[in-house]
Formats: sequence, C-alpha cells, structure tokens
Amino acid sequence: MSFSASSEPVPGATKDRRRGRRIAFVILALCAAPTVAAWLAYFVWQPQSRLNYGELIEARAISDPELRRLDGSPFRLSQLRGRWVLLQIDSGACAEGCGKKLLYMRQVRLAQGEDAERIERVWLLADSALPDAAHLRDHPGLRVARAPGPLLAEFPAARSPYYHIYLLDPLGNLMLRFPGDLDAQRMAKDLARLLRASRVG
Repeated sequence: MSFSASSEPVPGATKDRRRGRRIAFVILALCAAPTVAAWLAYFVWQPQSRLNYGELIEARAISDPELRRLDGSPFRLSQLRGRWVLLQIDSGACAEGCGKKLLYMRQVRLAQGEDAERIERVWLLADSALPDAAHLRDHPGLRVARAPGPLLAEFPAARSPYYHIYLLDPLGNLMLRFPGDLDAQRMAKDLARLLRASRVG
C-alpha cells in the first residue's frame, strides 16, 4: 500500500506564516518611520525656520585636478582631506562682496575656538586677475589657487557674481552652501553643530 503526501495545509502553519508576515511588516514600518518623518518635515510641513542656515546640497565628491597657487606651485583640494573646508570662488580682483566673504570665513573659523584647527579656508580664483597683496596679508593661512572652468562648474550657482561660500566635508564632498546675504553668527552656529556631530575631521 502506498501513501501520498497530503496537500492540505498543516493546522497552525498558516497561523505561523501570518504572524511572521505581521512581525516583518511591523519591523519594516519601524525602520522606515524616521525616513518618512524626515521626508514629511522637509517636503510637506516646510517649517518657517530650519535648524540649518546653510542650504544642504546632496553630498557629492568634487573632482581633484591639479591647481596652481599664485607662486606657480601645484595644489590639490585632496591635500585638505581630513579637514572641513570653507571655500569661495571669486575673481582675483576681489570686489567688496569678495572681501566680505574672506572676512566671514576667517571670523567663522576663529569662532570655533579649539576646533578652528579642523577647518581650512580656500579661495579659488575664477580668472587671471592678481589678488591685492593686502587681501592676502589680512588672511594668513588662506589657500589661494587658480581653478579651471570644469572644476568651478561643479559648484551650484558658481557663476559671476559669485555669491556663495561652500563647505566641503573631511571626505572631500561638497555638502553645503551659505546664502549670498551672509549672517556670520548663523554660519558659525551651523559649522559648530557639524563639528560637534562629526567624528571625522
């Protein structure tokens, strides 16, 4: 006599499968909740004032061509990896707005106290104009280099007039830009929060 396996579901197996699916759904919902909440907060509720002053940019690596300092020596942005980098793009002629940004980058860095050493400042020259020696004397430690057009094009809204100060993270990613109408105190607070939260740089 031969026996064939029954095709009928084993009592309790269906209940176990349903319970397993419910548990999986709950776990998935819990994992997705923070992402959904962040999405709603950013795109739906749009609060009047955000915690961050600078505009977040989808983090992306910036290319690393060889640049030239004013003395002709080579320089690459990758030499600053491991540090936070405040970066501005301007003509070497450096009109009033340019000078203000250089001043703000210096002040915001110094405002970080002991963490100031974690921050570098870069001025990328967008043309062949030679910066005034006074600008360079007033900003010791500032890295100045001429940048090719393709590199400048990687920075959002980096066309004349050059309104923004950008922030690169210690891994070399462009992640933030500050508005043209700069508020040095709010900018300093943004940077302080990032430095406190970061274990890198």
